[in-house]
Amino acid sequence: MSGSKKKKVTKAERLKLLQEEEERRLKEEEEARLKYEKEEMERLEIQRIEKEKWHRLEAKDLERRNEELEELYLLERCFPEAEKLKQETKLLSQWKHYIQCDGSPDPSVAQEMNTFISLWKEKTNETFEEVIEKSKVVLNLIEKLKFILLETPPCDLQDKNIIQYQESILQLQELLHLKFGVATEILLKGKNETSVTFFINYKGKHWRTDGISNVSYKPKERLVTFSLDTFGPVTLIQDAHINMPYQSWELRPLDVNKVLLTVTTVFTEIQIQIKENLCMLSSIKLKDKKHISILEGTWMTPIPFIIALKEAGLNIFPTRHSHFYVIINNKVPLVEVKAYRQMALLSSAFAFGWSKWNLLCNSTKVVFKVREHLTEACTENPNWALLMFSGDRAQRLKIKEESEAFSEALKEETEFHSTLYHMVKDFASEEAMEKVRSSNCQFVNSVCHMLLSTRLLSYS
Repeated sequence: MSGSKKKKVTKAERLKLLQEEEERRLKEEEEARLKYEKEEMERLEIQRIEKEKWHRLEAKDLERRNEELEELYLLERCFPEAEKLKQETKLLSQWKHYIQCDGSPDPSVAQEMNTFISLWKEKTNETFEEVIEKSKVVLNLIEKLKFILLETPPCDLQDKNIIQYQESILQLQELLHLKFGVATEILLKGKNETSVTFFINYKGKHWRTDGISNVSYKPKERLVTFSLDTFGPVTLIQDAHINMPYQSWELRPLDVNKVLLTVTTVFTEIQIQIKENLCMLSSIKLKDKKHISILEGTWMTPIPFIIALKEAGLNIFPTRHSHFYVIINNKVPLVEVKAYRQMALLSSAFAFGWSKWNLLCNSTKVVFKVREHLTEACTENPNWALLMFSGDRAQRLKIKEESEAFSEALKEETEFHSTLYHMVKDFASEEAMEKVRSSNCQFVNSVCHMLLSTRLLSYS
């Protein structure tokens, strides 16, 4: 019989083994403790160094703040200068209207407007051509009143004036609808058609959806057809916020004092050129297909341009109530205004673009991409810098657009600045900064106006 005998372990040997095990455990615990303490000391040391570095940068920023703000103030003198030119143009326009004596009223004078409206309303036995010619005058007056309401700073416009202008617009629009009905009746009678009773550009002062049938839409021709039970004004109503929030945006220099603003929405891509004190619809793309608009190629000053785009259904201009209807990261107004003013100042030599991180940072800060752009040619993989701005501090972020998580960490070997202008100046060429300094004041003001009107940093 073969087999192995188990070796008996004595009590003393067992105690010894337990003791050795305990010593090994204590040694491992001590090593782990020492390692943790070392790592903690290293972490605290890194933290201390970073904190000291942060304080040094803050102190440096504070030290040169007055100097930077003073330089920015000198550059921002272009805004009051542009406003002065605008006022001079307005006064010249009023003078031209005065010396023309063409019978059309001054839209800002209530008495003249009331007299004009009353006289045309009471006039009968007009020809079709006379109604059309007078309608052109009325449409021009409506545009002028809208222009006054949008153009005049709120501090210069009293509440009673605002109510007066709004009432004049409404009265003119109602008068137009009335006269269009008369003109249509004249036209039908002139063609020996059966006399028609008109049911009305009024009952209950609201729009109705009944009485419209056989509605069809041809996508290829972009043509809507329908039948009406009665004659009257017809309107197509679109959701005012259908293009908000925007998917992305970019502001890119094209030439001296000329930029291209691209706003991409869920349905369309709108490109706007801005030069001097003028704006132009450059192109529209619907589902990646180019769409032709009668507005394309027509240069207008910013306010008439915005009105024209809205009336064409291309509304990318939020109102003060829009945040109730659109889910956005509504930025602090002062931060937004400061950002737009400085972006406009830099726009002749730098491109700016949408960043996904702008939605993730809080409402007191904005984040966007920026890069030097001195030629019109597009670069396939442009080297964008990510900037964060809080109104009184600008910094370049360490993260990239492709990073996995948002962080406010400062990019290595960069500093804080009090303005976007000086932050960009740190990595810009002298050629670019010279281009910025020589920008036309009306151009800068127009770019700023368009940025303020679209509110890209809150609505994208």
